[in-house]
Amino acid sequence: MIKIILAEDHNIVRNGIKSILDNEADMEVVFEAKNGNEVLSWLAEGNSATLILTDMNMPGLNGLGLIKEMKANMPTVILSMLDHENYVIEAITAGAHGYLLKSINKDELLFGLRHVADGGKYICMELTFKLLDKLSGYSPINEPHKTIIAIELSEREKEVLDLISEGYTNNEIADKLFTSRRTVEGHRQNLIEKTGVKNTPSLIRFALQNGLIK
Repeated sequence: MIKIILAEDHNIVRNGIKSILDNEADMEVVFEAKNGNEVLSWLAEGNSATLILTDMNMPGLNGLGLIKEMKANMPTVILSMLDHENYVIEAITAGAHGYLLKSINKDELLFGLRHVADGGKYICMELTFKLLDKLSGYSPINEPHKTIIAIELSEREKEVLDLISEGYTNNEIADKLFTSRRTVEGHRQNLIEKTGVKNTPSLIRFALQNGLIK
């Protein structure tokens, strides 16, 4: 039996994933958590599981922090909306045994978890192809010198930019910063205008290239 700890702060998402896993004869969600701290507390009580399936973004201790705290004592798989290769590399480097996108289908989710439970590592196909495309198009010899553009941002704009890069919606950012959605929309538009980009994906790409986010 594959015993799974499920860490996800959104109730609807967590319930949906639990329903899928518990319907499998060889899987069981033995503990549900809203953040990494709850997982660590449960394990500290002497409980155990086969693996941890965790979201990347959670209040308190997030998925990446949980991986670092676990120190490879238990296989941990990220299930996230964040598809930028930087997040994948950071998670795998920290010790994650798998990285899955929330856009994958049920069959790939189950396959990935079984593969990790069996001692392997797994990155979902969408990310694998994306990383391969990135590598195949990379040429250190022909790569042009990148000019870093200095942009002056307010502290609040930096906070909003960080949360945008982590995949949070305007409503979620507003809740985290204790402000209104309209204010967040204003900050997002200011960021786009200051950086001279056209949309949010271009904003994140610009921010990564110019060291505004990590």
